[in-house]
Amino acid sequence: MSLSPFHLAIPVIDLEQATAFYGSLLGCEKGRCSEQWVDWNFFGHQLVTHLVTEMPSMPKHNEVDNHAVPVPHFGVVLNWKNWQALANKLRAAKVEFVIEPYIRFEGQTGEQATMFFLDPSGNALEFKAFQDPQQLFAV
Repeated sequence: MSLSPFHLAIPVIDLEQATAFYGSLLGCEKGRCSEQWVDWNFFGHQLVTHLVTEMPSMPKHNEVDNHAVPVPHFGVVLNWKNWQALANKLRAAKVEFVIEPYIRFEGQTGEQATMFFLDPSGNALEFKAFQDPQQLFAV
């Protein structure tokens, strides 16, 4: 099976904040836009930030590896080097993590680096990486 880019649309309460976060901080290229939405090249996938007057309810949590993982959330799997660089960039920018960067399932099937944080509107994001990419769907 070949992988194709996904499309995801999320609500935001301020497009300027979304632009600073997704464009400047995360380095996503800005695409088409209007006064109500902005398209982003989100690591090869299409992310659309849609302006709303108020956000839906805040994410809930599920317990995973003794951490409260926000649900819903979205993100991408990066290569190890890019994940480390992003974690360092976010720390330097004083981003408040929901779950600090760490190694999940250490020494087990599916071992991965992961981190969770919120965008300025409260959307939860997860970025992860695998030393062994074959572990992504391993059971």
